[in-house]
Amino acid sequence: MEEYDVAVIGSGGGLKIALPAAGMGLKTALIDPGPLGGTCLNRGCIPSKILIHPADFLLRMRHASQLNLQWNGDVGVDYPALAARMQADVQQMAGQIERHIRSTDHLTWYQDTASFADAKILRLSDGRCITADRIFIATGSAPSIPPLPGLDGVPYMTSTEALLQSELPESMIIIGAGYIACELGHAFGTFGTQIHYLVRSRFLRQEDAEVQRLFEAQFSARHRVHHGVPKEVSYDGKVFHVQFLYSDGRKETVSGQSLLVVSGVTPNTGRLQAEAGGIRLDSRGFIPVNEYLETEAKGVYALGDCVGRYLFRHSVNLEGEYLVRTVLEGGAKYPLDYGPMPHGVFTDPEIAGAGATEEELKEIGEEYVVGRALYADSNAGLARQLKEGFIKLLVQKATGRLLGVHIIGEDACALIQGVLPVMYAKGGVQDLLRTVYIHPAMPELIRDAARDAAGRLS
Repeated sequence: MEEYDVAVIGSGGGLKIALPAAGMGLKTALIDPGPLGGTCLNRGCIPSKILIHPADFLLRMRHASQLNLQWNGDVGVDYPALAARMQADVQQMAGQIERHIRSTDHLTWYQDTASFADAKILRLSDGRCITADRIFIATGSAPSIPPLPGLDGVPYMTSTEALLQSELPESMIIIGAGYIACELGHAFGTFGTQIHYLVRSRFLRQEDAEVQRLFEAQFSARHRVHHGVPKEVSYDGKVFHVQFLYSDGRKETVSGQSLLVVSGVTPNTGRLQAEAGGIRLDSRGFIPVNEYLETEAKGVYALGDCVGRYLFRHSVNLEGEYLVRTVLEGGAKYPLDYGPMPHGVFTDPEIAGAGATEEELKEIGEEYVVGRALYADSNAGLARQLKEGFIKLLVQKATGRLLGVHIIGEDACALIQGVLPVMYAKGGVQDLLRTVYIHPAMPELIRDAARDAAGRLS
């Protein structure tokens, strides 16, 4: 049995552990069947953004008349070429990671899966076993499939298959209303696919309610949205048919050339045989960890989607860097603080948020004020002819500390970065107002929202 200092299962966020460990001279095993790079690179945020950016650009071109620009002819997409470029870019990046892994001293890549055979012992699919002083589990997640009658007998897509499409579907039924459903529907719909959403309640339920309402109003205006519960799926060889039930009991059937099921994720822990390694899974299959990312097995840690805390690449990057400092480098042990973990939704309109929502503050009885700035009231918004969108700051009434920020509108995911350093430093509106803002540029919206909040505090 081969012995290692460090073993890492998974090459997405797991690379944040494996590469530094090998760089320290620790004998390191990386176990992943490939392709390397995990969900984000191969079937998630990277290929989807390669798809979404052209969609955003195309949508702005179609609205060019608002800026008094004229176009001769229609603006469209060469989707087969875009899909081919997307796959080529992903394969190139995965190839770069593989070459780096293979050329790194002290690092052995097992192109395989692993399960626990005993405490600190991992069994590969061919029966070989390895052991390590410290084991890090970063197996990620996969699309979750609902128990919908008829679904298991039809060629539906998850987000994985949708990003592998070489042709643009004429029509698409999307079951789901979370951020992945919204992002992919935005892209395919902008390119010309007729989108039918089947939504149980509302889009993006985790967002601040004010943001969610504006998003739903704008997004629903561009897509066909059916509010109801899917009951049965069928496929006649060319067209999918989904029967759904309205809340008042009425039934309806929606049809489309393709069917995309995006109803959440499930952790990739089914093959781990975690119990054999002394590791407990919760009722959904996630790995419970404490504030140090330790599992119930001594010397075994878990991070990323398989933990189920935050399902973002930037959150697993934070977790990986924390584990390098506190476990591999032997630094002082301290609880991991995620801070006001930010998120983004790359749709039109774009959304970004961090910290508490207004509903969460009301629930805990926190006294707060709201500072707002409307895109339409800003000089940059005027230049861009932006009619909708806003920045919303939630500020603790007693101290002026920033408790939450929520943005909906153009460049939301870039704008929020101007607020995050102050939030992570536990600062307040006066810290935002000490900054000089370039005029006339979009970040002035941050200043305007801070001014509004400061006025309400006085």
